[in-house]
Amino acid sequence: MKIAIAGNPNSGKTTLFNAITGKTEFVGNWPGVTVDKKEADIKKKYRLLDESIRIVDLPGAYSISPFTGEEVITRDYVIDEKPDVIINIVDGANLGRSLFFTTQLLELNVPMVIALNKKDIIERRKDEIDMKAFERVLKCPVIETVATSNVGLKELIQQAIKVKENHSQEKIEVTGNSDIDRQKVVDHLVSQIFIKKSDSSQIRISDRVDRIVAHKWLGIPIFFLIMWAVFSFSINGLGGFLSGYLNDTFFGELVPNFLNTTFEAWNLHPLLQALVVDGVIGGVGAVLGFLPLIMVLFFCLALLEDSGYMSRIAVVMDRFFKKIGLSGKSIIPMIVGSGCAIPGVMATRTIEDVNERRMTTILTPFVPCGAKLPIITLFTAVFFSEYTWVGPSMYVIAIAMIIIGGLLLKKIFVWEGNTGFILELPDYKVPSLKHATIQMFDKAKSFIKKATTIILVCNTVVWFAQTYSFAFKPIEDQSLSILAGIGGIIAPLLIPIGLVGWQMAAATITGFIAKENVVGTLAVILLASDELLYAVDGPLQLLFTPVTAFAFLVFNLFTPPCFAAIGAMNSELGSKKWLAKALGFQLGIGYMLALLITQIGTLIYTGSPAQGFVPAIIITVVVTVFVVYLIRTGDKKRANEKRVA
Repeated sequence: MKIAIAGNPNSGKTTLFNAITGKTEFVGNWPGVTVDKKEADIKKKYRLLDESIRIVDLPGAYSISPFTGEEVITRDYVIDEKPDVIINIVDGANLGRSLFFTTQLLELNVPMVIALNKKDIIERRKDEIDMKAFERVLKCPVIETVATSNVGLKELIQQAIKVKENHSQEKIEVTGNSDIDRQKVVDHLVSQIFIKKSDSSQIRISDRVDRIVAHKWLGIPIFFLIMWAVFSFSINGLGGFLSGYLNDTFFGELVPNFLNTTFEAWNLHPLLQALVVDGVIGGVGAVLGFLPLIMVLFFCLALLEDSGYMSRIAVVMDRFFKKIGLSGKSIIPMIVGSGCAIPGVMATRTIEDVNERRMTTILTPFVPCGAKLPIITLFTAVFFSEYTWVGPSMYVIAIAMIIIGGLLLKKIFVWEGNTGFILELPDYKVPSLKHATIQMFDKAKSFIKKATTIILVCNTVVWFAQTYSFAFKPIEDQSLSILAGIGGIIAPLLIPIGLVGWQMAAATITGFIAKENVVGTLAVILLASDELLYAVDGPLQLLFTPVTAFAFLVFNLFTPPCFAAIGAMNSELGSKKWLAKALGFQLGIGYMLALLITQIGTLIYTGSPAQGFVPAIIITVVVTVFVVYLIRTGDKKRANEKRVA
């Protein structure tokens, strides 16, 4: 049996899907969170038949006549795949909008049950819905649910099975062909079932809060303060304390000491012992040491999103994004991308305008994702432990780079954004600790999986490459290793940005595979335990000054993302040509930003030029001339288009 879940965006579809399947799909308060259909088997406690029940979560849709890409997926699935039953999620707090789609689904003559969701919000507003009248006018079973607390879910599945077995629903007929005619019918239906008791003119608490947190000038500083608090609690508070134990004690002392003692008792070959202790534990342990920090951070972010706050950020940023040809809709992939760049890039497909979609795809990886947090944490702990603003400043720099990058893209490629932005702001609510916990463990699971696969293999290869020469013979001097030879090829290119030595080049190369590799690679190269790697007077001080450490941090955050995210970019951009342009643009932004930080920062910090000062001047002049040329070419193209028009 196959049950499809369909409804408007922000109606609670994916929350219900997660509740009855046990999955942990991302839930958000905006359209486009589900960009493709998701399938899973129902939980055993809801499986009331001997046969398996497959649940399909369809992307949010306002109409069966598609306008967006996700609405096309929903329409095609319902019409072509013909599920056994449709569970239509109706937002009880927005009946008029939800029932427009409901009446269209009822006309398809597919067995259907309506889940009247958000019953708790209706009760909180002291409004009423006549359930008997609801079922009578729609000629369809209606079950009240609260997806966030599993209320009514078992009854919903029971009714879905019953409807499938005894399909005798009457079709709803809407006279007239226009959307206006349908909306009139819907308004009439709502008038028969909805009893409004709340005063719509009364200013609610959500409205009062929005006047502050969504204020056009106060919104950004408040966002920075909130992110600073989240980072402080995650890095310097509980998350930092737990990560410190893992890094200093567990992976720094207990595990290496136990393995060394065990391997020596076994008379294991020293090279194999070094591979396991220095390569595997040293590299993977340095990354896994961040696990508590990342779990705490994503727990806090999940609470913020579930409370309804993150939707306000989209509204605050809309006025700034309009200046660069984007809309507030572009902030949605970027917020999703704060967890992982891959779903963030994929979420850009919900943007209708092709130019805005391309620009958002290129700019979304600038947002610090979970994979970049270990780099941020390592360098802030070693070089900026007394400056708590450094971590959250990465988000401020990201916003600045997105705006500057958007202006450049708009000028160079003659892009004009023309899409409007409408976003329904959900009421503020007390966030669900259960939901935040599920999201936290889901992120932890992904992080562990990545650390024990991609990062494990990469760090093993790094250990091998730094232990052996090109003749595949063990070496004492690391400068003669395979890794030093490979890193030495690109090392000269990094001198103008303050990164001198093959070690930084090697860490940069592995970072393009997965950003977490940067930390693991440095741990393996420096043969440093987790405790030593994070020490303020540790080996990293030999490679970086505070200025070049900040430049290295920025370089890794704003150059192209990991291979998997690049694959997602290729899929969404739709051509290798645009992918090449995107990667070149990202690499240029990251390189030039690091170069300016190194050269200007070193002059201010030490009073003398940094190494590679002359090449940096030449590169800056060449890049400036090239960008000016591209902008002027774009201006001419724009002028020609206006003359033709």
